This record gives sequence, structure tokens and C-alpha cells, in this order.
Amino acid sequence: MKRFLCLCLLMVLGMLPAMAEPLAPAEIPDLLTAAEANEGVPMPPLEIPEGWQVLPEPERPAFVELLLNVARAELGYLEGGNNYSKYGEWAGDPNAAWCAEFVCWCVNQTDLQHGLELLNSVYPNYSGQNTGKEWFIARGRFLFRKAVCPDWGPQWLTHMDRNLMKNEYVPRSGDLMFFSYNAAGDTEHVALVEFTARHEDGQLYVHVLEGNNPDRVQRNHYPLDDSQVLGYGLCEDILGTTMRFGNTGDKVLLLQQALCELGYLEERHLTGTYGSNTRAAVMLFQQKAMHEANPNGIANLYTQRAIEERLKKKRFDTPENWKVTE
Repeated sequence: MKRFLCLCLLMVLGMLPAMAEPLAPAEIPDLLTAAEANEGVPMPPLEIPEGWQVLPEPERPAFVELLLNVARAELGYLEGGNNYSKYGEWAGDPNAAWCAEFVCWCVNQTDLQHGLELLNSVYPNYSGQNTGKEWFIARGRFLFRKAVCPDWGPQWLTHMDRNLMKNEYVPRSGDLMFFSYNAAGDTEHVALVEFTARHEDGQLYVHVLEGNNPDRVQRNHYPLDDSQVLGYGLCEDILGTTMRFGNTGDKVLLLQQALCELGYLEERHLTGTYGSNTRAAVMLFQQKAMHEANPNGIANLYTQRAIEERLKKKRFDTPENWKVTE
């Protein structure tokens, strides 16, 4: 009891960060407060050209500004002969096309400078085509610009009660912006989002820090509705995606765990792959709990929300889950 009161007092005095629920499914590190993050760190000025109005953002994780500062410090870096870059050398191929290598190098430097573990946790460590996109998809954090994930379905933000529309999501600082230049949707370029701003012509543009464009690290900006933008790797777990037969990933496993806790799926089927047993469990839930006449076994926004609500009620009605504080 004394320890609890001391902790509360410290939080009131601002000596401890406020406690928060962990993000799932990926373990997004519980990092420094913004004040702690910026203490002693040189802060390059954010360059806002005349004629632009930066859009306000929700509060960002402290690591975002740390990462942006590392990337800003690299502005002006010019590759050497035969496409040589220190970022490619760090990644194992000094002559690689180095847009992804630049981003990953910056994340790694942020980890080294501040004792964090962002690489392979919040951001992928990758090179080559599609690898980064698939990494984010598997963790439920790749948002397509058209708001529909191929082979999955419509997407939404977790605070929304409807699906996103095409070009609706406004990228936030710390997101990764993926580009595709072919109909197959293969990723061929990536950049780090610095901010989104409205130009005096009224159009929204995403401002980025990027490497290998065409031979250096520089700032650039792209229209929000640019057809070559495939989507965004989000640095926060704020995305929901429709799930169906054949999908695999962290969010599938979370869905299976919820269905298991509700009694619709056996524990041995907690595989992270949306197979026939998971589809049957979703259909049974849709039929019994949602009273759908034609259940389809697809876990869309409304099915996922219904499962979440039923799970909350079950836990609330279970005395073993109640916590008693002295």
C-alpha cells in the first residue's frame, strides 16, 4: 500500500510517466516521455517552406522525434561511385539501391544513441522489394492508400466505427511511406514521413525524409492522393483490417485467442493462420451472437467489434478477473 501511494505521488509530481495499457499485438516499447527524449538532444529546426500549413497530429510516441532527428542529420549525404552508400555497407551490400537501408540505418542509430529497441519491433530491418510491406502486414500495421488490403479486405482506424475511404488516412510523423511503380503493387521505394501539410493551393502533401533520391538524402513531398503511393507502415498499433480464410499474422492470432476465450475455438487451433477451423468459429459466432441469417466467416469491422464487446462483457462478468487494490 505504501509503495502504491509513493508511486501515485511520484506520478502527480511528474517524476514518473503515466501508466498506459500495452499495445498489441506487437510490443511497441514503452519509451521516454517527450521531455526526457529531447533533453540534451540537438533539435534541428523543422523547415516549413512559405505557403505551407502543417496539419496537427495526435500526440506522437517520443521515439518519433528521436528518429526524425537522426534522419535530419543525414540530409545532404551523397552516394559515391557505383551507387556506394554507408547505409548499404551497414546493411551488407554497399552498392545496393539504398532507400530502405537508409531508413533502417536511421532506426538502428536511434536505438544505439538512446538505448531503444525499435528495429525489428516497431520498424523492420530489411532490404529489397516487398519485404518491408509484408513485415508490416503480418503485424497488422500496413495501411493501404486505397484502404483495402489485398486478399484481406477493408481497413479502418481503431477509433472509427466505419471503414476508411480511399486517400482518407493522413500520414503521421514516424510512419513509413511505400511506393509502387507497377500494377502488381510491388514496393520499389520507401521514405520516412516527417509531417503532412496543406499547400496554399488547398492540396495535402506528405513531406518525407528519404534516401537514394536520386543519389542523396533529401527532403521531398508527395500529394496525398499520389497514385504511386501504395501505403504506409504505421509506427503505432491503430489499424484494423478485415480477416478471412488464408490470412496469417499477429492480428489473426489475437482473433483466435478471443474466439477461444469465448468458447468458439479450441486452443489447439491458435496458429496465427485463418484456416477452416477459424472460419467455422467466426461463422458460429456470427450466427449465435450476432444473429446473422447468412454468416460468411469473414471477420470484418462489425464482427471484430462484436467479438471485442462480447469478450469485455465476459471478462467483466468473471469475478476471477476483478482486481482488488488495498
